[in-house]
Amino acid sequence: MAATSRPQQNQILDALPQPERERLLPFLEPVTLPLGKVLYEPGDVLRDIYFPTDSIVSLLYMFKDGRSAEIAVVGNDGAVGVALFMGGETTTNRAIVQSAGSAYRLSGERLKEEFGRHTEMLHILLRYTQALITQMAQTAVCNRHHSVDQQLCRWLLLSLDRLASSELTMTQKLIANMLGVRRVGVTRAAGKLQELGVITYQRGRIAVLDRPALERLCCECYAVVKKETDRLLPLHPLHSASRRG
Repeated sequence: MAATSRPQQNQILDALPQPERERLLPFLEPVTLPLGKVLYEPGDVLRDIYFPTDSIVSLLYMFKDGRSAEIAVVGNDGAVGVALFMGGETTTNRAIVQSAGSAYRLSGERLKEEFGRHTEMLHILLRYTQALITQMAQTAVCNRHHSVDQQLCRWLLLSLDRLASSELTMTQKLIANMLGVRRVGVTRAAGKLQELGVITYQRGRIAVLDRPALERLCCECYAVVKKETDRLLPLHPLHSASRRG
């Protein structure tokens, strides 16, 4: 794990009152999440919850023929494994690392003990889950009604919001798998953005050069998700300052 990674880089952990966060610190295990690592598969019994700091995890629905479609992304805004505290403890999707980085892992047992002592963490996680449900619903709408060009813009913006830089490491094939579309569609969409000077794409690296233009080209789905996320989980001043920078 990078030496600069701290629990406060995750917005859920950062939003906890200091006494609760300090009480959790000895139980938060730092982990490195390499690109492509699968955190859980459909039907797995979840035993841990992950709080990404500078990594992004994609939640995918897996079809019987091996195809997949992304239903949500989780980064430093949230947690991976919400089924642990929603009562089901299993899920129908795959969680796979989309952007390598770090996270903190907390056992489900310790999480439930925390819920039994204090309710603040539960309240924060439930608000996050509501924001996650909004993202899932809007992704379904976007995939059904909007063009691949717009879907790519939405995906890039959601990813950027969960990273500290304006550069992503991701091949067009992987993006196509995330969006559940043909690779040629992503190639064309990325080519248009590059021609407009919005992004540069080379050897699996995408750099966003003009975020305002990317937002203008995007459908309304991104704005809906961002507005609801900001409403439910107001950014800590630390995160707000880093985003402005």
